[in-house]
Amino acid sequence: MQSLKAKLRNFKNQHITRRYFLFTASYTFILSTVVFGCSQPAKNTQQEVGASNISQTQTAEKSAAKLVRIVRSKQLSSLAILEKQGNLKKRLETLGYKLEWPEFAAGPQQLEALNAGGLDIASTAETPPIFSQAAGAPLVYLATTGPSSKAVSLIVPVKSSINSVKDLKGKKIAFQKASIGHYLLLKAVEKEGFKLSDVSSVYLPPPDANVAFSQGKVDGWFIWEPFVTRNVEQKVGRVLIDGSNLRDTGNFYSTTRSFYQKNPQVIKVFLEELQKAEIWGKAHPKEVAQLLSPVTQLDPPLLEKMHSKYDWDLRPINEKVIEKQQEVADKWYSLKLIPKKVNVRDGFLTPKEYAEFTPPDVLAKQ
Repeated sequence: MQSLKAKLRNFKNQHITRRYFLFTASYTFILSTVVFGCSQPAKNTQQEVGASNISQTQTAEKSAAKLVRIVRSKQLSSLAILEKQGNLKKRLETLGYKLEWPEFAAGPQQLEALNAGGLDIASTAETPPIFSQAAGAPLVYLATTGPSSKAVSLIVPVKSSINSVKDLKGKKIAFQKASIGHYLLLKAVEKEGFKLSDVSSVYLPPPDANVAFSQGKVDGWFIWEPFVTRNVEQKVGRVLIDGSNLRDTGNFYSTTRSFYQKNPQVIKVFLEELQKAEIWGKAHPKEVAQLLSPVTQLDPPLLEKMHSKYDWDLRPINEKVIEKQQEVADKWYSLKLIPKKVNVRDGFLTPKEYAEFTPPDVLAKQ
């Protein structure tokens, strides 16, 4: 029989063991709770961060997919009016599109950007699209305009001895290659019975040509407004000839085939608002001058005088337009200035397709 002392010792050991067990169990439970409680929110935070990143990426992609870039015009034009008035911007916003107006030196640079994905709608003369098609670009012609012949001129220095187109033989004439200046110089010299090769052609984009002309490094410059009027007003140059009796084409609005296929509603809205700007611009010369004075860097009274140089007239694509564009393409090919014969019809749509986005009052001009 155990002694009383032994029984007391056993009872004490059992009590300590039981207390240890209870302590250990309690500690383990608390520790697991703390660990679990700390780790769970971390997991949720990671999920939330991941979801946030995905959401931001999707938003960015959606925003990028909805971006529309239309070339900025710094001329006295309905396109410039469209940007300044902001009506197109508002309409596109209701469709979920963001509008930007990138700026380019001239038509060829626009179409390079169009083909590279840096521009969605371009505004050029007849020649840049042909050179672009010759390079294999998937271009689509959207609409055309009146020629605005007087808005393009060949200017020479004020004191130049050049008094007629015949005097251009052997002279250095600057112009943007593949531009309206290039085309009209060709037309002008052929009209006088000699060739473009009889002139020393100096290929310069407008900003560089402006410097070269003002410094007397070239004998003439075939260029559009407002460069012409600026040089005349500054008494740097004078007009030798303008595009009257030379220009037989209008400007073109163009895009890529991919943009046309994916965004027909944008094109429809763009042409609707452009036509409104044409009508308003034609009827409000004073208001146009005030609106576009900062754009052209010319005083409003001078812009009012220039207003009559422009044809405020958006026109539809028809068979006559296509045939004329083919004629221009064939001319450039005959001079070996494009690498291959171009079938301009590759860039035109069917009458039914044009009818889907061309304003009815523009179509009526057929």
